[in-house]
Amino acid sequence: MKILILGIGNILFGDEGIGPHLANLLDEKYEFISDEHTVDILDGGTLAQRLIPIITEYESVLLIDCVKVVDGKVGDVYSFDFSDVPEFITWNGSAHEVEMLQTLQMIEMLGDLPSTKIVGVIPFVIGENSTFTMTDEVLKAANIMQRVIIKYIEDFGIKVVVKKSITLEEVSKYTYLKGAL
Repeated sequence: MKILILGIGNILFGDEGIGPHLANLLDEKYEFISDEHTVDILDGGTLAQRLIPIITEYESVLLIDCVKVVDGKVGDVYSFDFSDVPEFITWNGSAHEVEMLQTLQMIEMLGDLPSTKIVGVIPFVIGENSTFTMTDEVLKAANIMQRVIIKYIEDFGIKVVVKKSITLEEVSKYTYLKGAL
């Protein structure tokens, strides 16, 4: 099985960059070992629809992004299947969230959507000013997200090995160098 871990977000807006930052952390920190499965990790940035040909190549996608939640607070983590989105997930956050939702819906309408799981966190939305700095709440939440993602991968029988001891704070300083695609 081909599995894609896809980080979505805008690193110029602090917490909203958690997807790309966490994807890059997973890529640098872990090795995924399996004779029957492959795990690819991609920083998808805010490309959304341009990711369609990539997403459809996989049988399973784990999407890391921000979510908007009724009565949620910054740093709350949610994990759910795209085919069964909880009613309290509103998807009316930043432009990249809405565009990614529309992208997944388009792929689904065409009948090409792989099994898709979303691991999301409520960000602190900073508005118009840009910053690379994430809030303490989202940095703590990233540890929970990381555990959820690793468990998801291990549930396929894939061995996950730490190859490098590195933190999200360290990785986020050069996520912009890796960029989307």
